[in-house]
Amino acid sequence: MSNEADQPIPPSTVLIVDDNAQNLELLSAYMEDVPNVSVIAATNGSEAMTSVTRDKPDLILLDVMMPKMSGFEVCRMLKSNPQTRDIQIIMVTALNEVGDYERAVDCGTDEFLTKPVNRVELLTRVKSLLRVRHLKRELQKTLDELDDKKPSPEPGESSMDMDEQS
Repeated sequence: MSNEADQPIPPSTVLIVDDNAQNLELLSAYMEDVPNVSVIAATNGSEAMTSVTRDKPDLILLDVMMPKMSGFEVCRMLKSNPQTRDIQIIMVTALNEVGDYERAVDCGTDEFLTKPVNRVELLTRVKSLLRVRHLKRELQKTLDELDDKKPSPEPGESSMDMDEQS
């Protein structure tokens, strides 16, 4: 019996957003250990928003404290948009006060990691959230297919009547 964690992750894109070049380099190096994952980078919140529109990442590793637009703002904007709300977001930050965690959760983050990042913890969470992302896509695709196969109501018959016959 195979473990779900042993299953390969479908091809995925991870966007790393951090204004510190060393952090970008370190996180990118860690991501090289995840098969089927391509990495793109942004150095601030504005670049991140542009990249999300252009590259449609599956997951974002998002620094909180950045110039122009904070990670909290980026997360809130992405999670409030129906086109981007299903992108998995892991906030990665040096902030470690309870209020910071609460603010991140209020913004809609899926996970929260404190710097310095533990490589094993990061990779475990990334793999898990990428699986969640792809399972959600499969579920939505299946639901859409089932919805397409649902018979249309006959003229004069309401969809409520159809549901009662099921």
